[in-house]
Amino acid sequence: MPITISLDPARQDLDAIHRMLAGTYWSPGIRRDVVAEALRNSITAVAIDDATGATIGLARVVTDRATFAWLCDVFVDERFRGQGLSRRMIEELERHPSLQTVRRWALATRD
Repeated sequence: MPITISLDPARQDLDAIHRMLAGTYWSPGIRRDVVAEALRNSITAVAIDDATGATIGLARVVTDRATFAWLCDVFVDERFRGQGLSRRMIEELERHPSLQTVRRWALATRD
């Protein structure tokens, strides 16, 4: 099943992203308005199921757009896991023009 990875913020489905994030161990119950603000202030990649148009994954980067980037909120809908979508989203983010001078990437996770 074809999946598109997009860096275009207009392709984000805020409701789907909020629903997925609110169910994670790191953001349980997060408010929708907080998710919206976080997305506005970040660089994101979304995975979109071409068959339905549904947002099925997200990878978000918080950065100074010069030397440092923190990769956070990486998740894929359970039904689509195991297809390398997280890797594809991260690879797209690494190619983002605003991240080409970043020397240090960080990721914090308990798993």
